[in-house]
Amino acid sequence: MSGILIITDHTRGTFSALTSEMLGLAAQLRTSGLAPVRVVVVGRHMKGAADSLALDGVDEIVLVDCDAPEFDGGLYERAAAQLAERYEPELILVGHSANGMAYAAGLAVALGAGFAADVFEVADNAGALRATRSGYDNKVNVSLDFMDKCVTVLTVRGGSFKAPAARGVPKIDAIMLDSAQVSAVWTHGRFIDPPNEGIDVSKSEFILAVGRGIQDEKNVPRFAALAERLGATLACSRPVADSGWLPKSRQVGLTGKPAAGCKLYVALGISGAVQHLWGMKHVETIIAVNTDPNAPMFGVAKYGVVGDLFEFVDALEKLLLTA
Repeated sequence: MSGILIITDHTRGTFSALTSEMLGLAAQLRTSGLAPVRVVVVGRHMKGAADSLALDGVDEIVLVDCDAPEFDGGLYERAAAQLAERYEPELILVGHSANGMAYAAGLAVALGAGFAADVFEVADNAGALRATRSGYDNKVNVSLDFMDKCVTVLTVRGGSFKAPAARGVPKIDAIMLDSAQVSAVWTHGRFIDPPNEGIDVSKSEFILAVGRGIQDEKNVPRFAALAERLGATLACSRPVADSGWLPKSRQVGLTGKPAAGCKLYVALGISGAVQHLWGMKHVETIIAVNTDPNAPMFGVAKYGVVGDLFEFVDALEKLLLTA
């Protein structure tokens, strides 16, 4: 038993960012001996799209051709189980998405495998696999160790890993799966796209984030205007989103979105709870402004200002007027 099997996540023929992030995780684990890495694509006529998965660290792409027009959790579970029996991987990665959650647990039961959901860190721990996920409403991190003699199924949280940049030359294999052999447990209705605000915090390079330190919802427009003037995306911490001052789509953190593409992050009045700091772990430069010199945010910030954020913003706005 060895290697990694990745079940790709795609909708209407387009791979999600989560798929390439799982490839990045596999590439990391490959250096500790978890090889080969096989990537599974389930669907009709996906060979052309699968070419985008030929990235560094991928040893083989397995195309599972089937006649199901839309996603079917039962079909994915059957395909993954068959391939697990064929290749005997030590680890199976599934995206922690609506699709992935529909079959991952059932797959683990079918294989008698270890299972953990929504993991954001995976590492080799003295020969055993260690997966980390959140617990108690994201207040603590929980590490789970899996024996190296059993297969493990993990669903991977989006934004936790970086995709490989370099191209590779993997082997291509193809198999046919008869969807008529799978008992239907649901009928596909239609796709409902989520509301689009026109912004995506996870892709923004410059973020101006506000926390409880802004004191009142009536102050939000001022910070929104400042973000626009600076060319930044306005984001927030969980308390601000929970209070309804800004939409949930603008929240950075474990229960929000990761600032995966951010190069400059300005945190105004954010103390730096663990779940918020997780969403900032890919940020290159962090500037923190807080009245509390012991705020955890200063522990990760490159530049810090201990002081009143409104005085800081007053000075910044005056500077922008003269620029």
